[in-house]
Amino acid sequence: MTQRQNLYSKVTDINLNRAICSLFEVHAGESGVQRIVTPLEYPGSKDQIVIRVRPSKNGDGFFIDENSDASLYASMSGGDIESESVVRWADEISLYSPVQFTAEEKLVVFANKEELIAPYIFRVAEAAQQLFAIATSRTTRQINDFKERVRQVIEEIAASKNMPWHTDIELPISGGLKADHMLGEDYPLIIITATSAARLLEAEVIFLQYQAQQKKGYILALAEDQEVVGKKQYERAAYFTNKTVIFSQEALRQLIFQEAVSTIH
Repeated sequence: MTQRQNLYSKVTDINLNRAICSLFEVHAGESGVQRIVTPLEYPGSKDQIVIRVRPSKNGDGFFIDENSDASLYASMSGGDIESESVVRWADEISLYSPVQFTAEEKLVVFANKEELIAPYIFRVAEAAQQLFAIATSRTTRQINDFKERVRQVIEEIAASKNMPWHTDIELPISGGLKADHMLGEDYPLIIITATSAARLLEAEVIFLQYQAQQKKGYILALAEDQEVVGKKQYERAAYFTNKTVIFSQEALRQLIFQEAVSTIH
């Protein structure tokens, strides 16, 4: 390569890195750690992928990782980080990408040159998207099935009792939180289909806001399984909703008829 070609290559690299870095929102932290907010998002959400850049202790490069956020968000969405599909993906990514999925469920890559930082940020963010999507792919189908089973029961009850019924309705509280279903009007039964720990927590927030604002409403959270939302979270929710139960078609019918119908009319 001639001197001119070498200079052109360096200038091109600098311009490329500047262009890439212009897409990032950078926040400086302690010990030289940089927190990078990328324009990429986790699939199906509006959560932007955040990457950390940390100088190595001996000063020979930089560690770039997502602080295990992809695994955390996938788990909170009911995903399975230890599924066979995730294990296969982790094995494959180690072959074709510099990014590694560690035993700590962290996506990390080491850059021994500064010019590698910007492209490696994208490589980690891309891997985070893939991990989240694969870990939650089966869960998405299960969630849709669970939500459909709940909807069928609610629709049947609403029709048989001639109750006003609304779905995916925004509640009259701050934060834009929604109920999956609402039966009745004067004292509505507000049903939250708790497909994840995060969704169950939303049910608790809804309950607390209704209590604080003295709004009329019976907050019922339905979980498919304790393991999906977490045993501790499930037990906690009993104190911060009117009722939290494991979904059963017949049990739901009886619950609504026995405990809620009298307050709806």
